[in-house]
Amino acid sequence: MKRPVMMKKVKKAAFFILVVLLVIVYVSPFMVMLLTAFKTNSDAFTIPVKLLPRRWVTENFPAAFAAIPYFRYMGNTIFITALSVCGQLLVTPIVAYSLAKIQWKGADIISGLIMATMMIPITVTMVPLYKIYSQLGLTNTYVPLILPTFFGKAFYIVIARQFFKGVPDSLIEAAKIDGANHFTCYGRIALPLCKPVLTTIGIYAFLDAWSDYLYPMIFITKPDKYTLSLGLQQYMSEFSVDWARLMAAALVFVLPVIVCFAVFQKNFVEGIATSGLKA
Repeated sequence: MKRPVMMKKVKKAAFFILVVLLVIVYVSPFMVMLLTAFKTNSDAFTIPVKLLPRRWVTENFPAAFAAIPYFRYMGNTIFITALSVCGQLLVTPIVAYSLAKIQWKGADIISGLIMATMMIPITVTMVPLYKIYSQLGLTNTYVPLILPTFFGKAFYIVIARQFFKGVPDSLIEAAKIDGANHFTCYGRIALPLCKPVLTTIGIYAFLDAWSDYLYPMIFITKPDKYTLSLGLQQYMSEFSVDWARLMAAALVFVLPVIVCFAVFQKNFVEGIATSGLKA
């Protein structure tokens, strides 16, 4: 009787140790960034290397904000992120609902094509997209970064579609018997039920837009229109890098992401869990 109990305790201890090791692996880069932000630049590279600062300083933060137009870049990033999240939350559930709950010819084919587009590498579409926006005169504007979000993203549509698949058809049919049309069924029945998955999509959309570096680098060349992800690169000169200031600026850059996830963590996990209930 004792041996199974001991084995159970050993398994729990091994699982706990594994979880702790994984947490250390994933959290350590953030901790290095956090602690480096409070070091002097010389202290960051002093040998032997010490994790904790020898002298805690806060001058890196005002110096980082003064080195580049930080708050202008922050404003640009907030503007792009806010519109991108709104676009995804507006369009994605509509498209997903039509594919999951409305019977029309070609719905399954369209769903398959949407999922197939997820396999196309971004590098394949970069040049064609740049040529299209360049010929339309939309480079150095935020249109290439915002407009695609108002057509939905394949990954978000798939998540929302799976969630709507799990909504009982009896609810929709009962509403139709009472005379409700598709817009009423969507707005009054399906949409209020999909708060968890909308939260999940909103967090993903926020992370994508907030931390996006590739597309702003392709379409934006005017410094006054830079996002923070582009602006942080200005701390890296040709001959040296002020890592302490860079880490201070990067720390402020990631704080909204941490706060967003901490606030909506419960809804995020619930949305991921419920979006796979029914294929």
